[in-house]
Amino acid sequence: MTLLPLPAFTDNYIWMLHNGHDALVVDPGDAQPVLEALQRNSLTLRCILVTHHHADHTGGVNVLREATGARVYGPAREKMPEPIERLSDGDQVFALGINFTVMDVPGHTSGHIAFFASPSGEPPLLFCGDTLFSGGCGRLFEGTPAQMLESLSRLADLPPETRVCCTHEYTLSNLRFARVVEPGNEAIAEYQTHCQQLRNAGQPTLPSTIARERLINPFLRTHLDSVMHEVIRHDAQGVSAEGVFATLRQWKNNF
Repeated sequence: MTLLPLPAFTDNYIWMLHNGHDALVVDPGDAQPVLEALQRNSLTLRCILVTHHHADHTGGVNVLREATGARVYGPAREKMPEPIERLSDGDQVFALGINFTVMDVPGHTSGHIAFFASPSGEPPLLFCGDTLFSGGCGRLFEGTPAQMLESLSRLADLPPETRVCCTHEYTLSNLRFARVVEPGNEAIAEYQTHCQQLRNAGQPTLPSTIARERLINPFLRTHLDSVMHEVIRHDAQGVSAEGVFATLRQWKNNF
C-alpha cells in the first residue's frame, strides 16, 4: 500500500491510500488534488472516509462521488453531504482489503470519528482528522475538555508504531508551544529540528507515530508532573486531569 498526503488549501492534507489500482481518500475538502492524483497514478477511487463535518474536510465529497461513484462513509451524528453511510464507535469499513475500525473521538466537534486499521505486514494506520495533531490537538469547537481528554487517551493507547495521519501541517507551530510547556524535554527539541529540516526541503512532517506523540505532545502528557507543574503555574484551575487539560488547551489557543 502507498500512503500519500495530498496538500490542499493552506495547510490541509487529504490522505490517499492506494494499491496501484484502487484508492481511498480521507477528508477531501477539495476535489481537485484528488482528481489530479487519481489521473497521475492511474487509480480508481473506491472509498471516501470522512471524520467530521467541517467544510475543509467535506467540500470535495460530492464532486468526487459524482465523478467516481466512490462510496462515502462518515460520522453518524453530524451533518454530512448525502448520500453517506453513517458510522459510530465500533463499526467497521472494509476497503482495499483493509478492515477499518471506527472510533468515536468527540471534542473538536461533537460527533468526530477516527478510522484505525492494521494492514497486513505494515504498521497500523490512524486517520484522526482534527482530533490529534503532531505535537498538539484540535480546538474544542463543539465538545468539552473532558470529551477531548478521553478521546486523546483512547488514541494514545493505540499501538506505539501506529502511523498518525492527521489533516493539518501544524507541527512546527505545535512544537514551539510544546517547548514552552516542557522546556527540558530533549525529545521535543530534537523532533523540532527534524521537522524544520523536512519543511525546509518542502516535505510534510506527517505521518507521525503514537510512540513519538507520547514523547513530545503535551496534550498526551497532561498526567505527567513536568506538564502539570507548568500548566498550573501558568494558570491554576485545580489539579484535576480535566482542569489541567482545559488550561493547557486555553493556553495554546492564546499562544
